[in-house]
Amino acid sequence: MQRLLFISLTFLLWSCSDNKALQEESYNGYAQGTTFHISYLFKGEAKDRSQAIDSILKSVDKSLSTYDPKSLISQLNAGAGISIDAHLREMLDQSKEVYVNSKGYFDPTIAPLVQFWGFGPQANTNKDTASVDSILSFTGFDKLKYQSSSLKLPRGMSLDFNAIAQGYTVDLLAEYLEQEGIRNYMVEVGGEVRCLGENYQGKKWRIGVDKPTEEIDQQDRFQFILALDSAALATSGNYRKFWVDSLSGMRYSHTIDTKTGWPAKNRLLSASVVAAKASTADAYATAFMAMGLEKSIKYLEQNQDLEAYLIFSDKEGNWQVYQSPGFAKMLVN
Repeated sequence: MQRLLFISLTFLLWSCSDNKALQEESYNGYAQGTTFHISYLFKGEAKDRSQAIDSILKSVDKSLSTYDPKSLISQLNAGAGISIDAHLREMLDQSKEVYVNSKGYFDPTIAPLVQFWGFGPQANTNKDTASVDSILSFTGFDKLKYQSSSLKLPRGMSLDFNAIAQGYTVDLLAEYLEQEGIRNYMVEVGGEVRCLGENYQGKKWRIGVDKPTEEIDQQDRFQFILALDSAALATSGNYRKFWVDSLSGMRYSHTIDTKTGWPAKNRLLSASVVAAKASTADAYATAFMAMGLEKSIKYLEQNQDLEAYLIFSDKEGNWQVYQSPGFAKMLVN
């Protein structure tokens, strides 16, 4: 899943030379069109987990990558009937739950609209806007009828799990580490992150999220720094990934309004969501960007299992912030 980073997260890691009981291991690399970073603490002899990590990353790509023409989802989008594997099953089930809870603002079936507006592996540069309503008629997760072991999409429909799959990958890697007995870790893929326990300094993992600007100011880059433990964080924004029409000069956001089929137009600049799982945080960060400010705040007030930090512009164009009470408690002063 090749997706440009909306938010760059910088991981603030400390070491302590007199801590002899725990050692730190890190893995860094490229996967799913972006970067990944894994750090964890362990006792005893070091163990090479690089092959297991690589295997997890490759297995997700073979199932869910829209950029791999041989992947399961690519075959499905090409019209084939397929047998549902464990990854696709999980994405279907999780997506359905968020689709229902968000009243359709999160919808993996908007893949044709993502292509139409210039995002994805086969971006369309011919913007016949009269086609939007026609394309919209082929979307709607509720139109999917999948059995326990097989799926064939209705004609004209296609799926794209890029708004949840990187978070899901983070969850898989985190669960692998926990199965290995690791109780202190930080896992990040493409800006989605999940943490457990403490860093090498004996503190909760510190995660910095950039300010919502097109360019990064290295001297003053962070909007906030979060102390994260037993939770996941995902951030989505419209300020770094967009498409500009060469004729009109109009800038189109990557977030599609699932109700209209057009790029979302609202006051939200970014949405950072904390949840138990990275896939959940990932999906709702996307849903909130489509919902807009007022609907997102209302949803958060009615659902205490999510925490969020929303950056939006007021009528004068100034930045303003909404943060849920639980999110505020995690901020590092």
